Amino acid sequence: MQEPMELMDAILRRRSVRKYQEKDVPEETVKNLVEIGNLAPSAGNLQARDFIVVRDKKTKEALAKASLNQEFVAEAPVNIVICTNEKKIKRYGTRGTTLYTYQDTAASAMLIMLAALEHGLGTCWVGAFDEEAVRQILQIPSYARPVIIIPLGYPAEQPAMRKRAPLEEYLHAERW
Repeated sequence: MQEPMELMDAILRRRSVRKYQEKDVPEETVKNLVEIGNLAPSAGNLQARDFIVVRDKKTKEALAKASLNQEFVAEAPVNIVICTNEKKIKRYGTRGTTLYTYQDTAASAMLIMLAALEHGLGTCWVGAFDEEAVRQILQIPSYARPVIIIPLGYPAEQPAMRKRAPLEEYLHAERW
């Protein structure tokens, strides 16, 4: 593991990596990233999200196909699929199942992606996929929903930061 980095450094260095070295990611590192993902805030601390770690080549190839043929999903040594879990969020009713659990998955994904940098890993947030196909491939139960796929591995590229909109285009004071 590399030296710990400052949070702002990690935020500024994070990029969507789509090319990975053919180098395995240690199991303990992946478990650590999932544990960090579960430290994200969650509605009522119900932690209404589940994580599926995928290393199997054929399964990754099927996920890549289901992800609109994004081949880097198959090429990454590991994929972490983050799913909602409606059983865990029941007490919040419809708002829990239509909003809170998705917020929980997003918060987890961002922590995983930032923490991955500390291990020298690159990641990419993948949300474009055929949900039913992913559900079938990973045997996800009906009360859960795949939301985010995070391919991760040691980067074989260092993408430049993409242009961001100027602050005045998205910052509103007091009202819209």
